[in-house]
Amino acid sequence: MTFAASFHPTADNTFSERETMSSDSAPTFDSAQPAASASPAATVSAASSAPHPDRGDPRLPHLRNATGFVEYMKSGWATPDRTPDTVPGIAAATAAHRARLSPAFPGRTIVVAGGVAPVRVNDNYYGFRPDSSFFWLSGCSAEDAVLVMSPTAGGHEATLFIPAPAYPGEADFFANAAHGELWVGSAPGMPEWTAALQIETRPLSELETALNRASDILLTGSLHGAHRLLRDIPVSQDLGRVLSEIRMIKDEWEIAELRGAVNHTIEGFKAVAREIPQAIQFGGERWLQGTFDRYARTVGNGTGYTTIVGSGKNAPVLHWVRCDGPVNPDAAVLLDMGVEARSLYTADVTRTLPASGTFTTAQRQAHDLVEKAHRAGLAAVGPGKIFSDFHLAALEVIATGLHDWGMLPVSVDEALSAQGQHHRRYIVCGIGHHLGLDVHDCAQSSYSAYQSGELQPGMVMAVEPGLYFHEWDLTVPPELRGLGVRIEDNVLVTPTGHEVLSDALPITADGIEGWMRAL
Repeated sequence: MTFAASFHPTADNTFSERETMSSDSAPTFDSAQPAASASPAATVSAASSAPHPDRGDPRLPHLRNATGFVEYMKSGWATPDRTPDTVPGIAAATAAHRARLSPAFPGRTIVVAGGVAPVRVNDNYYGFRPDSSFFWLSGCSAEDAVLVMSPTAGGHEATLFIPAPAYPGEADFFANAAHGELWVGSAPGMPEWTAALQIETRPLSELETALNRASDILLTGSLHGAHRLLRDIPVSQDLGRVLSEIRMIKDEWEIAELRGAVNHTIEGFKAVAREIPQAIQFGGERWLQGTFDRYARTVGNGTGYTTIVGSGKNAPVLHWVRCDGPVNPDAAVLLDMGVEARSLYTADVTRTLPASGTFTTAQRQAHDLVEKAHRAGLAAVGPGKIFSDFHLAALEVIATGLHDWGMLPVSVDEALSAQGQHHRRYIVCGIGHHLGLDVHDCAQSSYSAYQSGELQPGMVMAVEPGLYFHEWDLTVPPELRGLGVRIEDNVLVTPTGHEVLSDALPITADGIEGWMRAL
């Protein structure tokens, strides 16, 4: 459900313009030349906030060349608080995570890249969010950082390499828009990251020395725009797979973070539901999307994926992230929303609400069937059960209900057969996935560990059956066309069964109507 830009800058020009740019509006502050590592082609095509002059303008000099300015900028600065913004317990949690990974690759060097922010347009970048496996192992949110786990006699020794921030006294302090503290605000350095995460931290400039000493390197992480030293190292599918499979089992700290994300999400649903009358009058779907996004950004890191708000005919569109339609008073509104905590663990919850506060007969008919399927799916979640069991249980209910309505051209048995699947016309998506640092967590796992694997205590997943009746689907009865219903809960597998972390939100039609009246 994530829709970040697919283009990422290459390492050659990742920061070529952010480093050279020193003003958002004029070449006056174009105080440095493109980074020395940038290729000529990258330099020519690099994005810019303003054109570069062919010759210097004495009225608007490059500030690196203004000796008075350079000298004046060296002094008179106090030291800001550079403590990294981390969450309690993250140093111990990530140390435990590294200890879980280490035995899988004895004697081998593990390298995990944290990634860089992708370009949005020109010299404007999306907000940075570190690679999940990198963060799971390090807890570090510094852009372009690299974790190296070097083999030792007892396992592995971890070192974190981060770009060195530029402080007062350095020209880059005012001239480097990516790392200059004058541009980005108080910037943690190596001592601060070491203290916060209890891991040795070194400048990224020392990565080459570390890699030269390493042998048998395994590489994974976010490699779009990765450091040039990582380009010639083959990506290890094995390391990515093992990390995904280890991450399936959440420890107590991770479960607590997920609980917090879910609880915040439930409060976000309340905030959105209260705004439905306003959205009907003005703002439509975007008003509701903006309400949740603002709330998520306030209480957490933001949203765990692009918020989906689909009213009426837009609700059957599975990834309706445009959210540019109206909210009609007689429509059902599908809300798929999740707060990403500051620890980057995310919730993923869906409810379908009647905009008027009361379901119509047709809306209730569809909602009741989805609720029945949802309960069947939840009943199939527990230790020792196969991951695909809850999918099959929910889909059997869906197929039976559609057959009872006369909407299937074949019997339930034929529909459920491998060559049938007629009921999937109205639910082409899956109905569940692992949940954690990613909304679709552990996606690099093997099929045998994921879809056909046994559920184990500590796994957290989303269970989300639905019905999606597009308004142009002529096989759907007219009263159901343009209606989408989904119920999605976040579920923890326990030693004796399961716990629905999001059960504070009702799932029955009557319960939802009562919940809305009580807001």
